[in-house]
Amino acid sequence: MERHKLGRAPNYTNACIVMFGVNLAWVLLFLFAIWGLIAAVFLSLAINHWLNWLDFRRRIAEARFAPRQPND
Repeated sequence: MERHKLGRAPNYTNACIVMFGVNLAWVLLFLFAIWGLIAAVFLSLAINHWLNWLDFRRRIAEARFAPRQPND
C-alpha cells in the first residue's frame, strides 16, 4: 500500500470553461429554435447578470482578506 502514493490531480479548469461555452451555445441555439430570439436574449441577460453578481461577490471576498494599505 505504501508504494501507491497519490499524485497531483490534473487541472481541468480550461476544459471546464470550454465545455461551459459549448453547453451555453447549444442551449441558446435550442431556445432560439424553439421560442425565438427573445427567449435566447432573456436567458443571455440572466446569465450575464448572474456572472456579474458572482464577480462582485468574489471581489468583496478578496477585499475582505486582503492586507490593508497603511495611510501615507
